[in-house]
Amino acid sequence: MANTFLPELSPESARQLSNLALAHVGDAVFELMVRTKLASQGRETAHNLHKMSVSLVRAPAQARRMERIIPLLTEEEAEVYRRGRNAKVNSVPKAASTEEYHAATGLEALFGYLYLTGRSQRAMELFELSEVQ
Repeated sequence: MANTFLPELSPESARQLSNLALAHVGDAVFELMVRTKLASQGRETAHNLHKMSVSLVRAPAQARRMERIIPLLTEEEAEVYRRGRNAKVNSVPKAASTEEYHAATGLEALFGYLYLTGRSQRAMELFELSEVQ
């Protein structure tokens, strides 16, 4: 049985997935990273944790994070980001511009790709580097 919790697809196999499939997985990975970081920072109510996590996973916040890490990406990572950013989406949330939503989709595709290829250390590194210092 394949390990669906900690998969390790080859880069070739991961690149064969659709851009939106990578973003679908990356959305969950990124949100889990945000929730874990917030929960580990101390005692908060569930309501406050939820409010804080929503503010950090919205498209505008993800787009700002992506701006910070674009110069740090390898060529392979930049290509995955561009594929995700250029994916055809059917709707954009009211709280985000089209550009922000596309950048956020690219970020999610990148984190999905890193997770699926077993590069969790790199995902954690980029997550930390993307934060406002």
